[in-house]
Amino acid sequence: MSESYDDDKEKGFVHDVVADAVPGDPIIANRLARYGKLGPIMQKLFASGVEARGVERVPESERESKNVWNNLLMWWSVNCVLTTIPIGVLAQEFYTLTLPHAVAVILCFGALGAVCTSFIAILGPKTGLRTMIITRYSSGYVGGSIYSVLNILTQLGFSVTAVILGGQTLASINPGTLPLVVGIIIVGICSLIPCFVGYNLVHIYERYAWIVVSIVMLFLWGLGGHAGFDISAQKANEDTGRNLSADILSFGGIVFGSVTGWAPVAADYNCRLPANTSSVRVFILTFLGLFIPITFVEILGAALMTITEPAYVDAFTNSGTGGLLSQVLSPWKGGGKFILVLLAMSVVANNIPNTYSAGLSMQALGRPFAIVPRFFWVFLAFVIYTVAGVAGREHFSEILSNFLSILSYWTAFFIVIVAEEHFIFRRPNGPLGGYNLDDWDTPSRLPVGVAGIVAGCCGVAGAVVGMTEVWYTGPIGKAAGGLFGADLGFELAAGFAAVVYAPLRWLEIRLMGR
Repeated sequence: MSESYDDDKEKGFVHDVVADAVPGDPIIANRLARYGKLGPIMQKLFASGVEARGVERVPESERESKNVWNNLLMWWSVNCVLTTIPIGVLAQEFYTLTLPHAVAVILCFGALGAVCTSFIAILGPKTGLRTMIITRYSSGYVGGSIYSVLNILTQLGFSVTAVILGGQTLASINPGTLPLVVGIIIVGICSLIPCFVGYNLVHIYERYAWIVVSIVMLFLWGLGGHAGFDISAQKANEDTGRNLSADILSFGGIVFGSVTGWAPVAADYNCRLPANTSSVRVFILTFLGLFIPITFVEILGAALMTITEPAYVDAFTNSGTGGLLSQVLSPWKGGGKFILVLLAMSVVANNIPNTYSAGLSMQALGRPFAIVPRFFWVFLAFVIYTVAGVAGREHFSEILSNFLSILSYWTAFFIVIVAEEHFIFRRPNGPLGGYNLDDWDTPSRLPVGVAGIVAGCCGVAGAVVGMTEVWYTGPIGKAAGGLFGADLGFELAAGFAAVVYAPLRWLEIRLMGR
């Protein structure tokens, strides 16, 4: 056996070296054979640069020694975008928080979310698997499929908010000249192209997209400051006592969800790194790539809402975040409109991983879905979220606030379950002694999944009793807060799942041996 194999085995990651040594990829070859008459066409398409691999594990022989710093650059590009600004705007728009309180919430809950997502990211190089396939090692084949459904909805929801905001901003540049529907379609098509090609083009785009947009964000900070940030602007409207605590917890759940929304896809974008890539380095670079741009831009959104000049207030009231940004850039006239175009198109960087991973999650639903080429599912995702964006284009803020709150619920218990499996049961000296990575698509050798599914259901129960939404408030959420309740959905979802999963998984292993 090779030295790399021995090293991986000691760490609990077992590979089939014989299969890895075979020239080419037998899984991809088998897939081409199943396409029948379409096989030669697909082969030419794949040979032209379109990614052939879908959810199949990337063997050691096909890993690429790319710079691990790409983790930092990619996540920076993904989050230093227009779509991150409205999350900060919600602090004042829905929760009447003053800027100091908004900043504190963004920093604290943003750091917590970044830690959770960065943990999931380290599993990519170690396993060579996509995130939704990794869930099979804790929740079984059926449980993994359930998570895939949740992730499909998550990524499509992110995409809907991205195309709406991008379209709104394009339409606000010269009001009346570009219909909002056309703007939404433009953003959607631009997001589709790199995802259709696949992994390599996604990384190439994200490696550089952050540069221009980061400069644009600095421009917005400068112009906003020139217009006049008023730190005490919301003081008169801010709640006090238990109502204030409720607002902080509810907004914190939204911030947490905006970061952990990337957890179900975090391993998708580094599964081609060598297995011996430093986990500490991957964790730190992913954390920085998430935390710095997300907090920087969300705080910008909160700060822009403190501008009290009537023109700025009216711009937001009439045209939402896009109108506010247009007003902020208005002193630069034509130059400001050009920057608005850059801002509008920045959502493409954010929407690319949504689209790409939605396609992978569709493949992860099961073998019949995995046989269908990845690019087909990517195209289907594009159609779905573009149509949904057109339909919901007049309700952006409501979609964003409700979606991000609900998102934080399931990602919280998903992360807890995967973490307990990894640190308790899959540790080198644990009950299972590691991951047998060749079992990724063999249901009979994967966990039965009862523990993972039951723990997930308990997580849902925790979210239900702790949530505070416009359409429903759970009993614990209502008791914890003031007039409208405090959203404790993600905290209770994680807590319920954590308590239930470990003993059930231990029992499952004792009874089933896997």
